[in-house]
Amino acid sequence: MSEHLNEHTAHQSMISLTSVIRIVIADDHPIFRKGITYSLSSFDDLDVVGQASTGEEALQLCKELQPDVVLIDLKMPGQGGVATIRALHEDLPEVQTIALTNFQWGELVEEAISSGAIGYLLKDVAEEELAKSIRLAHQGVPTLAPEAGKALVEMVANRTPQLGHNLTKRERQVLALMVQARSNHEIAHELVITPATVKFHVRRIRSKLGTSSRTDTVVLALQHQLVPTGSPRE
Repeated sequence: MSEHLNEHTAHQSMISLTSVIRIVIADDHPIFRKGITYSLSSFDDLDVVGQASTGEEALQLCKELQPDVVLIDLKMPGQGGVATIRALHEDLPEVQTIALTNFQWGELVEEAISSGAIGYLLKDVAEEELAKSIRLAHQGVPTLAPEAGKALVEMVANRTPQLGHNLTKRERQVLALMVQARSNHEIAHELVITPATVKFHVRRIRSKLGTSSRTDTVVLALQHQLVPTGSPRE
């Protein structure tokens, strides 16, 4: 019976060991790293196994330790946090990264997420929220600080649409032929539509681009590379 209990205890220890999430902290401020390490030490399922002060150190440390989750500041000496996130995502795709920073600019949030970060948190995050985000990241579930999410939404909302973004495929075909100095009748013949339809498309194109003449439309299309170099039917 004693042997049975020992085996059961060992089995439970193995389960406990495999359930622990191994974490690396990358930040150039030692006091912050120590503070996060201390905060996370109160959670039995979280274990800080390494610390780095630069992106290069973080990348090397992760290759050696193979952690589950990396908490990484975006403003560090050397290659910086975003570049390090991208490198980790490419070299160690099984390692999840969470940006943990003071900055909540929409552009920085977008850059970090597009580089491979699964989470974006601010450094004033509560201990319980940080622990929850680490667990979610380990499961492949993204998390985003409310302030970061708001900044990202505002950036997208205020982003100026690219000129010509609202041109339809047919309008781009007509515009491509206009750039080639084709007349309305020639465009109609090329696209197998009526001259009246071509005239309609030309008016729509000028309206969308805000031009006052056919010549202005062609010049704007060339300046902003609005048409492909291949056949207008492509």
